Amino acid sequence: MDDRLAPTEVERITLLSVGCYEASGVISFVYEHDIEGGSEMNQYITGAAIKGLREQRKMTQLQLAEILGVSEKTVSKWETMRGLPDITLLEPISDAFGISVPELISGYQIKNANVSANMMRSKFYICPVCGNVIHSMGEAVVHCHGIQLLPAEAEQTDEHHMIFIERVEDEYFVRINHEMTKTHYISFIAAVSSERCQMVKLYPEGEAEARFKICGVRRICFYCNRDGLFSQDVVKGIDDKESGYDDTQERRELE
Repeated sequence: MDDRLAPTEVERITLLSVGCYEASGVISFVYEHDIEGGSEMNQYITGAAIKGLREQRKMTQLQLAEILGVSEKTVSKWETMRGLPDITLLEPISDAFGISVPELISGYQIKNANVSANMMRSKFYICPVCGNVIHSMGEAVVHCHGIQLLPAEAEQTDEHHMIFIERVEDEYFVRINHEMTKTHYISFIAAVSSERCQMVKLYPEGEAEARFKICGVRRICFYCNRDGLFSQDVVKGIDDKESGYDDTQERRELE
């Protein structure tokens, strides 16, 4: 992996909540990743996206053409990739399909389905270039440095990423048994409940630990810069004791 693509400054990690969305399907999307010149967006609406959105709405090429003020032949050219709509038409096309311009370009049609804003549906998007952490309460269309990010898929903790959870008064003390070098480290730990997400940013050569208000915390998530996202559900009767379990196998046997 090119060193320029690896996050080198943990200080640049930021948290941004981007709303509650649920993906309802992918039409199509493309992007180019230029190793020589860095990451650069080369993403534009495709003929397949236009055709798919039009057919979903049971709209003919002629009907779409009349709405946009172009010819039926022009719409046909777009859909067969013999031409592309002018950039000034992106907003009218989006309006015709009842979606936003970012949805049109990304190929993701999204809807605000998570109206209850349940944090247990939290998704974390991590940029491989700068290390930014973007948090959402459901699926979202997220870009950073021209790259469309996918939500990190959490794995269960293992012997290389053991977690220690201990109750200290009204807080959880969380420690990850993991090295914290400049090239291999835990970049953040988050405690998630149904109504909030508490996050602590960590630094290389620091300690892989954090404290969180208990406040109904049901899941602990943490991110390893090499191996990705891990999570561990907080279990009553095990993790809320004043003495936690530092042995992964022992903890799972108790569960």
